[in-house]
Amino acid sequence: MHRGCPALLVPLSALLLGAGACGTEPARPPFVCEAPRVRPRVAHAQCGPTLDFTPINAYQGALALAQEREEAVVLINGSCTGTLIAAAAGPVVLTAGHCAALGARVLAAFNVEDAPDGDPLVTEGSVLERADDPDYALVALDRLPQAVPTPLATQVTERLSIIQHPRGRPKVVAEGEYLDTCGAEVVYGDLDTLVGSSGAGVLNARGELIAVHTDGDCAGDNSGTNRGWSAARVVEASAYLEAADLGAR
Repeated sequence: MHRGCPALLVPLSALLLGAGACGTEPARPPFVCEAPRVRPRVAHAQCGPTLDFTPINAYQGALALAQEREEAVVLINGSCTGTLIAAAAGPVVLTAGHCAALGARVLAAFNVEDAPDGDPLVTEGSVLERADDPDYALVALDRLPQAVPTPLATQVTERLSIIQHPRGRPKVVAEGEYLDTCGAEVVYGDLDTLVGSSGAGVLNARGELIAVHTDGDCAGDNSGTNRGWSAARVVEASAYLEAADLGAR
């Protein structure tokens, strides 16, 4: 048996989409949801033979809304990535649960970039929720940046992007193809991540956050996948977030 692949509203073209190619490498075969298995928690995984990151302020790709969303992306404790998200109860930072303990104080740095162009806010916050299944945490900041919070959504698109701080370095963006939705996890086969990318938001082509990146098992030979827990599952598990925070859009 395998986990079913419903839960998100996905365009027909995306449902029919196989794996995207990594660079000039041959495309992967169509992905089938795997049987449940215990995976080591690894959020750093290069998909294919090259590491395809673009400094955020140099990005000129097709997902133009990535430029509008990047100011909401934050470096957490120098070791994880988070995203300031919109919520009826007030904006909070969404990151991976394995990035911080419940009740912990964290350091949040915005606008850590090669060519800073936004609010260079460095503040602290408290972890008000966290879980392992789904792997997420919510951080209430002491001060909010001058950034528009990113909306949550369920609509997957064929192209996705992840704005992140790999290895705690300045902000970059990776983009690639949506691959599949397995249970409550969104799977992508050619979006590179590294240590420090945990907790980054997975954005659809409209700049809406549809998942939080938590796991990677891509390989240089073009095998494996990276994945994250869907925003829908996070909202379902959260006492802070409300159903109205999640737009079908």
